[in-house]
Amino acid sequence: MSATTIKEKEAEIVEAFSWLETWEEKYEYIIELGKNLSPLDEKFKVGENIIKGCQSTVWLVADFKDGKVIYQADSDAIIVKGLVSMLISVLTEQTPDEILASKLGFINEIGMMSHLAQTRSNGLVAMIKQIKNYALAYKSLSETEKTTL
Repeated sequence: MSATTIKEKEAEIVEAFSWLETWEEKYEYIIELGKNLSPLDEKFKVGENIIKGCQSTVWLVADFKDGKVIYQADSDAIIVKGLVSMLISVLTEQTPDEILASKLGFINEIGMMSHLAQTRSNGLVAMIKQIKNYALAYKSLSETEKTTL
């Protein structure tokens, strides 16, 4: 992806969805995004990395390098894997402050929340919450490190 900021990455997703006319095409695209998600190492597919509140199993891990949060995820459901892929593509390699400040408006712009079943909507909200929780944890960690220097 050539975009670097959250807004630019969101705009790329909105642009890609603007070319798709039906929800069947949009779901096919989401599934394709999931297929292109880098595989998550099996060692991370453990209970502590499962996002609570998702009907499907979704594993999410984060790392912190050079002041930026790096996310990796996987799911046992193809649509959910595509959804988490979109979230990660927008938010990975951003600072904790940028992640926490992001509104993720692209989700509504592409009409995603209105086309998901209630359980999937709840799962999407749970994924966003966990992603932001990691950012908050790394923000706290980096601020503690700054004060100890």
